[in-house]
Amino acid sequence: MKELIKDLQKQALSFKIDSREDLEAFRMKFLVKKGMLNDLFSKFRELDGQAKKEFGGPLNDLKQKVQSIYDDKSAELLSNEAAAGPVYDDSLPGLPLDAGSRHPISIVLNQMIDVFMKMGFSISEGPEVEDDWHNFTALNFPENHPARDMQDTFFIDEDFSLRTHTSSVQVRVMESEDPPIRTISPGRVYRNEAISARSNSFFHQIEGLYIDKGVSFADLKQTLYLFVQEFFGEGTKVRFRPSYFPFTEPSAEMDIYLGVTTEEDRRLTKGSGWLEILGCGMVDENVLRNNDIDPETYSGFAFGMGVERITLFKYGVKDLRIFFENDIRFLRQFQGEE
Repeated sequence: MKELIKDLQKQALSFKIDSREDLEAFRMKFLVKKGMLNDLFSKFRELDGQAKKEFGGPLNDLKQKVQSIYDDKSAELLSNEAAAGPVYDDSLPGLPLDAGSRHPISIVLNQMIDVFMKMGFSISEGPEVEDDWHNFTALNFPENHPARDMQDTFFIDEDFSLRTHTSSVQVRVMESEDPPIRTISPGRVYRNEAISARSNSFFHQIEGLYIDKGVSFADLKQTLYLFVQEFFGEGTKVRFRPSYFPFTEPSAEMDIYLGVTTEEDRRLTKGSGWLEILGCGMVDENVLRNNDIDPETYSGFAFGMGVERITLFKYGVKDLRIFFENDIRFLRQFQGEE
């Protein structure tokens, strides 16, 4: 037994280990269940009691030494590999890189912003969590006024809520700037509405505001006519219908004519051929006064449009909810668009 222990120790110490393959060969020869070390322990179990006492210690020392050789060489190889860095095969083809794409909402929003910027509008942004003054009161929504019921609001507490429109940004602009003011306020808004193919509890708006001396409803109509011609194409038919909004007087809604030629047009327009795309009107005198602007000197108009509604029309999408599902199959269709 003594000679067997010495011989196995000699073989283990002289075993050359320069690679992962050598290390695995060492393990297979000495450390696995059918390896030389385990075979030696099998022979040890056949010895009598006195012999076991004599060779038990040297055999355990051998086992520890063989395991130590394996562990030390494994750590050494790992350290050498880390120092050398990753190994690349230059002959292999490169991995393809998928081109990213903008979200369709972002594409349409950017295109709408470009049109208004060409008309001289600046861009204003504000917080999505608003206080009552900026979201309601300054916009001619008195406390307990029925007009507040027009918008189902996500309240955070008694004083703050998620903004229901980007008109709150316009209030902040009127507070901080003197007329003339010509700005648009793009952003996300929130309303406590049922989610369906045509509506969601959050969506995107672009609202516009123009205040100066002598601004009239004719200026409003011409601005919106120009937007429609630039965005939807020349010859697009539009119409204005009387409406009501607390912060504008008079107020109107504007429709574009799609026709009833296709089933999609009939569905989008509910059979009328007309699709409502925005609300607008002359800024109410109370709104001007609330923001320290003299209505005797200045007048202005405001408008607001939903980006999702226009995106539905532009791309022929049938269900608004698909915009928010992050389905890569849907989003890949917009690669290359800006």
